[in-house]
Amino acid sequence: MASDWFDLCYLHHVTPDMAASEPSKDGKDSILEPLCFPDQPADISSSPGVQCPGSEPLVCLFCSESVPPPRKDVLLRHLLMEHKLVIADVKLIADVPKYLLYWKGRFLEQPLTDFCSVIKTNSTGPVEKQEDYFLLCDVLPEDRVLREKLQQKRLEEVLEQQQKERDDSSFHRLCMFCSEEFTGNRSSLLNHMAREHSFSIGLPDNIVYCSEFLDTLQDKLDSLQCLYCEKTFRDKTTLKDHMRKKAHRRINAKNHEYDRFYVINYLELGKTWEEVQSEDDRELADDEDDDWSDWQAHPVSAVCLFCDHQSETLEQIYAHMKGAHGFDLHLLKTELNLKFYQQVKLVNFIRRQIHQSRCYGCTRMFDCRADALRHIAAEGHVMKLPEMSAWDQPQYYFPTYENDALLCTLSDSEEGDGDEEHRGEEIPVIAEDISNLRALKQSSVLKQLLKERGGSS
Repeated sequence: MASDWFDLCYLHHVTPDMAASEPSKDGKDSILEPLCFPDQPADISSSPGVQCPGSEPLVCLFCSESVPPPRKDVLLRHLLMEHKLVIADVKLIADVPKYLLYWKGRFLEQPLTDFCSVIKTNSTGPVEKQEDYFLLCDVLPEDRVLREKLQQKRLEEVLEQQQKERDDSSFHRLCMFCSEEFTGNRSSLLNHMAREHSFSIGLPDNIVYCSEFLDTLQDKLDSLQCLYCEKTFRDKTTLKDHMRKKAHRRINAKNHEYDRFYVINYLELGKTWEEVQSEDDRELADDEDDDWSDWQAHPVSAVCLFCDHQSETLEQIYAHMKGAHGFDLHLLKTELNLKFYQQVKLVNFIRRQIHQSRCYGCTRMFDCRADALRHIAAEGHVMKLPEMSAWDQPQYYFPTYENDALLCTLSDSEEGDGDEEHRGEEIPVIAEDISNLRALKQSSVLKQLLKERGGSS
């Protein structure tokens, strides 16, 4: 049951709050990217992307609104708030300006509903409060083909640029670590840094936009920033000592700022170099050995509804929320007789209210999440829920945080408790009527079979 629900949530890879909630007119409640709990504290971008910044503006599909590429989120918010349109997986579109121009033309030719899935909000509520939102995604074959063509064109451009850099003999640059001068081909500098300074950014043939890549790294060093841990130091001597002693003469592979400088990131639509590499590793492992005896699973941590505390087991996270915050999900489940999907809706409802700095008990808004949590604790609203009609809504089928492991710990009261109830019940056995035993013997099937067997022998 739970797996079907998660498949539904991630079918289109679209932000649940964009697709199923009613955003406020000021845009405060709109969420333009999937919310995600951090795996670990980090100060780096978590959104992979290989889109090269350009000067071509991003145009609205319905009106004259346009923005420069760096303000892409502004246009996405405009499409959502003004035209009720959601574009799925925007970060995987290789050329967003051309993608938007294509669909702007197509929407002039045919109705929007010919291309988009329609999502109705508040489907069980009053008709006047229902709204239709439109989802444009690659489930539509035409959209999928367009995305693949744009990806292929971008790959051709990147390979052409890479070949130019391979053949370029006018390359001229100083080493970032010893100021030695290099001219001719870029490979001489990259090989020197790898050999003499143990600093490798990969094979020259795997890199594109090399000069821009080196400029980015040089700017970080000039800002006294470590290239691996990205901490800032007071002077160059301290920075060099840190990178040498900590073996930080390498780049941070988790920093997606570098993705656009590696050709592998352009090879397959929607896949980063890590995903491609992991597929290659899996194929090698399958060929070599199928023994999984030493495999250890990485536990998935569930995050508390009210703070950043994480626990690896169901009992631990429930005990924490009850002990630290006075929130007893088991008690609510029992008192309200909540089924699995109702528990899902309740968790997503509370998550969203707290994310939007709102008390879920009295609906009061606050300036920040911390103020809302203080109010909930001080006013005793932790276990105070609004009417069930407020949160038992279809929009809360969708997770507020796409990696919310707490949802995986929920159980169905019908499946769990029902077996226990029936286990102790006595199952009635209806006895055979033996009031006329002689007649029963004469008409038995076994007697008839014996007669037939005797006759045939």
